[in-house]
Parts: sequence; C-alpha cells; structure tokens
Amino acid sequence: RYTGVTVRTRQVPAMSDPTGSAEPQPDPATALPLVTPVIVTYNSAHCIPALAECLAPYRSVLVSDNASGDDTLTRAQELIPQAILLPHPRNLGFGTANNRALARVATPFALLLTPDCAISPADVARLVETAQLFPDAAIIGPQILDGAGRPEINYRWAATRWASRGPAATGPACVGFLSGAAMLLRIDVCAPLGFFDERFFLYYEDDDLCLKYFQNGHSLIIEPRAQATHLARRSVKGKTPLRGEFWRGYHHAQSKVTYTAKHVGLPQARSLRTRLIWQTAAGLPLRVVAFSPRMIARTLGRLAGARDWTLRDAPDATP
Repeated sequence: RYTGVTVRTRQVPAMSDPTGSAEPQPDPATALPLVTPVIVTYNSAHCIPALAECLAPYRSVLVSDNASGDDTLTRAQELIPQAILLPHPRNLGFGTANNRALARVATPFALLLTPDCAISPADVARLVETAQLFPDAAIIGPQILDGAGRPEINYRWAATRWASRGPAATGPACVGFLSGAAMLLRIDVCAPLGFFDERFFLYYEDDDLCLKYFQNGHSLIIEPRAQATHLARRSVKGKTPLRGEFWRGYHHAQSKVTYTAKHVGLPQARSLRTRLIWQTAAGLPLRVVAFSPRMIARTLGRLAGARDWTLRDAPDATP
C-alpha cells in the first residue's frame, strides 16, 4: 500500500513453470467476455476503422457519442455491429459521456479507451489477469506507447501527495495516477464510489478519478507487461481545427483551476487563476511573433478559460 513516499512492493506469483519455459500468456478467450470497452467519440469517424479492428473480439461495446458533426455514428454502426451506440444531443464532455456508458456496463470490468488508442486482446487479457491477482485494485493500466513505439509517462504518484521520481516500473506496481487514454476499471470497486466528476468537461478528469480511488484506499496498478498505443490528439478531426485548439486551451485552464480548488484549496485556486491570466497574456505576443495559428488559438482559449472560471465551477471547494 501507500506509506509516505515509499511504496511497498507486492509480490506477484511466479508465472514460469519449473522447467524454465517462457512465461505463459493469459487467454483472451476467457478474459475478454469479462470486459466491456467504453469509447467516447466526438467527430471521430476517421478513428472508427482502426477502432473496429481492435474491438472485433468483444461481445459488448459501448460507444458514447458527444453529438459528432461527422459520420462517426454511421461508421460505428456499420463497422462495430455489436456496439451499443449512445448518441447525446450535445457535447457532454469526456467524463460525463463516460459516465453515461459506465452506468450500462454489465461485465465485471470496463475498458476505457480514447478513439485514438489501440490495445491487443492479449494485452487486455494481461490487464484482467493482474486485476484478478489484486482484487482490491480499482484501476489497472497498461504502459502506453506513442505512435513511434516509445513509452509515454502515463503513470505517477498522486500529485497532491509527493513528487514522482525513480525508474520505470518493470512489473505490476502501485501508483497514484493512470492515464485515462486506456484503463481497466473494476466495476464492483469503482461503482460504489462513483465514476467521473462531471464538473471536469475535458482534462484533469482522470487525475480526479484516480485520486478519489486512491484516497479511499484502493490500489491503482500499472501493468507494464501490457501495452497500448496512443496517437495523441488525433481522436477529434473537426472542420474548424483552430476552433478546436481554442476549446482545448479553454477547458484545460478551467479544469486545472477546478482541480486545484477541489483538492488543494480555494485560495490556491484563485492564485493559480490569476497567474494563468497574467502568464498567458504575457506569452501571447510571442505566439503572434512566431506565427503559430494553432498555438495562438490555444493560448487565447487558455486565457478565456482562466478569465471565465468562477467559484460555481468548484462548489465544494475548501474555502
């Protein structure tokens, strides 16, 4: 468990047999029926063909669509015939759309994937195997790789407790945060505590989710023997990319301040909001000089998000 800045190691039963043969691989045929993949889409039609190939072995799939303006739902219906489609009349945000789907999961595990993330059946079977070894664990996460096959830093300690340091995990290890791009949730552990806080429209919702389970005494485990590939920032392809960048910056600023208000304190959140406004405004001329329309749009969004944040965004914050 978690003790100060030291994590006690937990012994994983040996997987190799006495003859010294290679570690046996868990069987996807027995693991996948226990799992329901949950995918939140928004203008993600370009991701559906690859996603369909990834999801083909599953009996049940939930696609929660945030009012896509392209043919995401049509392609999902055609290419993922076993999927239950949940079309929403407006963009609910990442966490809320996940919650709508998670409420309908009937299997012991839910596999949360972003549309631009892929994981093999064998790797999911490995996550399930690890989850069964540690029944108190709320979330099991794979090692995430980028499009070039390089490991990403998708796990760490709880940021509100201590700074992360040390080498990468080489086997199952308790951590304080796992990226929401790919995570296996144990429903009977997570559901009683609730899923995503719906005040986080986009960004920091996975930080908040992990911290909730961490604070309630449940393990979060990184399983580096399982891997998923994440093509970051490719899950959305709208007709107005600069507008998309604006809203990325907007919601990142909003969620950052909301997270601080909720988990650190309201005075610190107000101070952070002020710093974001001044630092972002000071950096804007540099973006203009460099003439990066994408970064200009995102910077303007960040400035607007910090400006618009109010206490209503964190009603249970510590005063």
